[in-house]
Formats: sequence, structure tokens, C-alpha cells
Amino acid sequence: MSDNPQEIKQKVFNYCRTMLGDGMIDVELDPVHYETALDKSLTRYRQRSMNSVEESYVFLELKKDQNDYILPQEIVNVQSVFRRTLGSRTGGGTGSNFEPFNLAYTNTYLLNSTMLGGIATYYMFASYQEMVGKIFGSYIEFQWIPSSRTLRILQRPFTEGEVLMLRCQNHRPDHIIIEDIYAKQWVRDYTLANCKIMLGEARSKFASIAGPQGGGQLNGNDLKAAGKEELVALDKELETLIAGGTGYSFIIG
Repeated sequence: MSDNPQEIKQKVFNYCRTMLGDGMIDVELDPVHYETALDKSLTRYRQRSMNSVEESYVFLELKKDQNDYILPQEIVNVQSVFRRTLGSRTGGGTGSNFEPFNLAYTNTYLLNSTMLGGIATYYMFASYQEMVGKIFGSYIEFQWIPSSRTLRILQRPFTEGEVLMLRCQNHRPDHIIIEDIYAKQWVRDYTLANCKIMLGEARSKFASIAGPQGGGQLNGNDLKAAGKEELVALDKELETLIAGGTGYSFIIG
């Protein structure tokens, strides 16, 4: 696999030229037409396929009294926000790292596990920890604003330098999608279908060309019809996850 994005794109363009018969006949498309067709294919894929994003974890350092944070361009969604501690909004020190009930549980039920305790006790303690976390700030309430890529922390940060871990979804780079084992052929075929429509649009302006043997007929309308038919079939492949994806895809309409 090539690591050069331009070389990866060029392979798609060469595929389209070959399938259009370039070398045997004159294909009138310019480089900008191939770029436009590929860009349209990738845009469509990002709209319809969950395989266009990937899960990642990002660390965010909070600033005192700052609620809004601009995240990188490639992040399209923030699913969860995690804290490293039980939570403290009183500031400073290591108090948020020390929880006396947790220490008591360790002494009573883990160090002396042969005498008392058990799964039921552990379950009750874990439920207790979850409830205390909700009350005292272990969980961060947030709002994700996709239009400006802004993560808004709804609790006011009272301390400087606390690090949160974000569970996000990122756009996969274009060259990764083009080389993906499931998406590769779909992207090539969708680009080819777009090229057929553009080429057909140009050729349909003239029904025939003059020549010494009486001229020849152009296949503009046939190319447009074939391209549109292929686009419909390829969109159906996205719905059935042939081009990759996990679970249900985006719901349109």
C-alpha cells in the first residue's frame, strides 16, 4: 500500500480512464473532472457510511473558568467524557484522589476476603460508587456543537490543569478510505459512474460528428443513463453495508 495520498488518488483516476477505454479511443475528460468525480464519491460515502469514521480517544486539559473548547477538524462527534478521579470541584491538592469509603472497602472486604464479603457486596459497593459520582461530580455533563466543533463543559471548571479523556468519532482520511478493503471498489465504481455522467453530458451536446465516411454517432445519452443506473445500485450497496460499516448506518429521510 502506498503512503502517498496523491499516488493513491492517481490509481483511481487510472482505473476510470481504463474502464472508459482511454488508449483505444479519446476520452475527453480533464484532470479536474476526475478530481471532481472522486470528491463527490468520498462526500457521498461520508454522508451514508459509518465506515467513514473511526473511534478514538483524545485527552483534553481543562482551563479554570473556561467552558468552551474547540476540538480538531477531524473530530465529528464526542460520545463520552471521562474523569480520572471520583471528582472534586473544590480545587487543588490530592483530595479528589482519596476516597475514604473506597479504602474502608479495601480493608474490610479485600484484605479479609476469607471471612466476609462476596459478589453481592461488591455489586452494592460499585452501585454506591456510581451514585456518589453522580452527586459529587465524577461524571462530566457536556454539549457537543458540531457546526463549530465546540465541546461545552456544563460544569464550571474550578481548577487548572485537570485532564479529561474524550471518546470521539473521527473522519477517516480520504486516502485511508480509498485503500480500505471494503470501500476501495465502491469508491472506484462511484467515481467511474460520475465520470460517465460528465462525459455523457459533454458528448450529448452533439448527436454526431462529421467524417469522411459519413461521420459517427456519439454515445452521450447512453453514458449518462449507464452512469445514473450505476449510482442507484452503488447507493443500495451502502444501505446493505457492502462497502463496510458497523451496525445500522445513518438514517436519511
